[in-house]
Amino acid sequence: MTSPFTFEVRPAVLREAQAIADLHVSATASAYTGLVPDEHLNTLPMPKRLSLWREAIEYGDPQVQVALDGDKIVGFVGFDRSRDKGTKNTVGEIWSIYVAASHWNKGVGLALWDAAREALVEEGCTTVTVWIPLRNERALRFFDLAGFKRELNTAKTVPMGDIKIEEIRLKRALD
Repeated sequence: MTSPFTFEVRPAVLREAQAIADLHVSATASAYTGLVPDEHLNTLPMPKRLSLWREAIEYGDPQVQVALDGDKIVGFVGFDRSRDKGTKNTVGEIWSIYVAASHWNKGVGLALWDAAREALVEEGCTTVTVWIPLRNERALRFFDLAGFKRELNTAKTVPMGDIKIEEIRLKRALD
């Protein structure tokens, strides 16, 4: 089934780092409201967050693609080789994928996933993973529909501000 919406997806450019950082804050707040206490959302100071996205765009670590609705960034994906210890260099990872709440369920996430998948295949990756908080039902459902399978033996606890959340790794073949 195709989406009635179309979005341009392309590599991010340096001048878009602020818009990506802003979207990261707003999309995180939308995605995690009710899952974690508000005071633990977006604890990374904006100058540090902006610096991280500028470096990612400039050095391609991770690669960053943006989805545009007209000239407005409505989503982004960061991806590259897996950061997990002991993985082969043919394993890619979706490091982050966020969509503006105003554009949920319109195909933006799918467009971003397609772009990341194509780029990872071009890089020689044969599988891809993503880490998702166990309580993030929306993200788990999205990746389930995209063909990812949960790796039940990978659950781990990670810090988010002053609290800890449970995450699980999902994996799928790239074909």
